[in-house]
Amino acid sequence: MIVTVTPNPSLDRTYEVPCLDRGEVVRATGERVDPGGKGVNVSRAVAAAGRRTVAVLPLGGAPGALVADLLDAQGIEVAPVPVGGATRSNIALAESDGVLTKINAPGPQLSAEEQELLLETVRRQSRGADWIACCGSLPRGLAPSWYADLVARAHAAGVRIALDTSGPALLQALREGPDVVKPNAEELAEAVGRPLATVGDALKAAEELRGLGARAVLA
Repeated sequence: MIVTVTPNPSLDRTYEVPCLDRGEVVRATGERVDPGGKGVNVSRAVAAAGRRTVAVLPLGGAPGALVADLLDAQGIEVAPVPVGGATRSNIALAESDGVLTKINAPGPQLSAEEQELLLETVRRQSRGADWIACCGSLPRGLAPSWYADLVARAHAAGVRIALDTSGPALLQALREGPDVVKPNAEELAEAVGRPLATVGDALKAAEELRGLGARAVLA
């Protein structure tokens, strides 16, 4: 069983438009609504593969309730953490020529109590889990060290943990030895502070992350 953690989930609305003309009224030709966030996407993929998954995510307001309903309709177990702020709503505009414009909202700010409740919910849901997958950016209110704390707690409980994040949150989590980190090329370059022009450059950078604590690096 795989527990996923999405600290900053979203309700993703996609509108299909012929073309995007700034300052004009644009009429959509189609629309769809999906639960969003990297961890949510992992749970959706795991469920589609026929394996059990539990999605832990802070949810608030009407958008949060709709995210929970959409995941439930897909057969995904949700462990919601109630928060005072509304779950963010992201907008994507898909033009007929294939150009996609995305507007991502910042999301709610989590209080100290909500942050601790999120960690406690992960601990409770991870009993008997094979992996915890922590994915995405941190919402407002969570310090970059939050993921490091989560990795330490997961290992204390004997659970393997995979981390997909970037920037200071990734670097601080490395000291706790996450089992897997998954930076893309841009995030890997940011982590080592230099551009990566070749596969050899990426390999060296991945080894540097292992030297900082990561047990495996998927780049």
